Amino acid sequence: MTATVGYRRVSSTDQRLDRQDLGTVDKVFEDHASGKDRDRPGLAACLAYVREGDTLRCYSADRLARSLVDLIATVDDLTGRGVRVEFIKEGLVFDASESADPYARCLMQVMGAFAELERDLIRTRQAEGIALAKGRGAYTGRQPALSPDEVRVARQRHRDGVTLARLVKDFGVAKSTMQAAIAGTGVYAGVAA
Repeated sequence: MTATVGYRRVSSTDQRLDRQDLGTVDKVFEDHASGKDRDRPGLAACLAYVREGDTLRCYSADRLARSLVDLIATVDDLTGRGVRVEFIKEGLVFDASESADPYARCLMQVMGAFAELERDLIRTRQAEGIALAKGRGAYTGRQPALSPDEVRVARQRHRDGVTLARLVKDFGVAKSTMQAAIAGTGVYAGVAA
């Protein structure tokens, strides 16, 4: 039995998924994550779920991927597995049939290139804004998750044999944060042992 599967993505938790109307679908997968990488739990589950004969419906090509390379690879992988891909906003449909529309593929590539350009422009403007704010002294960056006292305690406990996993749980921080604190790197470089 074939299914129509939907995939929706927004970049942040304060954005609304319901603006991406997918019509009638049998199952929907969603992400609140940047499209810059493919490591999104909703996308991974969606790609694992769809089977030959299914249709994957996305509101727009830039919701599936923000990189032209990822967009093409994802669509090619899906159509190669016999999954039909639909982008509602652009009105594009892709499948593995011999009569696949070459103009649709070209338009997808153009749309993917613009999505990638938009992401790069956002990143450039953000970097420029941060540089200006730093010049004014208004940007201090992200505050460390651990205080200097917490870093010293974590280091001592680690020397006493407490595992990294236990420290991460006890302090309620990410593994990478605890690794940096123990190693004295990044924002924790200046914390004396």
